[in-house]
Amino acid sequence: MVDSLVFVDDGFFGLVKKRFYKEDGKPKSYLQTFRNICSKEGLNLKHLYIYTAPPYQSPIPTQKEDFLMKQYQNMTKMLRRKKWITLREGRCRKIINSEGVGEFSQKGVDALIILDMCDIKDNHPGINKIILIASDSDFVPVIERMKVRIFEIILYTYFDRNRGSKFSTSNHLLNVSSKWVMLRKEDFNSSGTLPGGVKK
Repeated sequence: MVDSLVFVDDGFFGLVKKRFYKEDGKPKSYLQTFRNICSKEGLNLKHLYIYTAPPYQSPIPTQKEDFLMKQYQNMTKMLRRKKWITLREGRCRKIINSEGVGEFSQKGVDALIILDMCDIKDNHPGINKIILIASDSDFVPVIERMKVRIFEIILYTYFDRNRGSKFSTSNHLLNVSSKWVMLRKEDFNSSGTLPGGVKK
């Protein structure tokens, strides 16, 4: 089985995971999902790159903010213990919109993904199949560059055509990828084993 790398925009991935959970109320797998996706493509998950950001913290954190931070720290501690995973962290920004409501977004995450994709030849010689789980058109230039260097970039994304939806993906991103696939609920099944033969 051919080795591959998986790059995950965790902010986007988390929204999709939450969307599917709201639809049927069934728990969704996290790490196993990436192995499921590789298996569907007939690939072996050699290394997983996860890009995330800590939850927003006020100058004096609220009880909810403290709870979310503890959850985040527990998750990242678990991920850092796994040698087959690289965790990169951006930051979380809060913006007050025109209606006076706070909106949160990750900053610096896309740049970290792009930097690591550009370094694949040095860090993973011999691997030329990449799975990118994302939706941002900022990745178009790096995908174009990687394809010139004979990489196959498989995009896993999710979008709908509903007005005002959180989920949209540019046609340019879809078209530039070697192949694109819509994320499905079935990708989040929790059966199976993780890399290294470890049971989930």
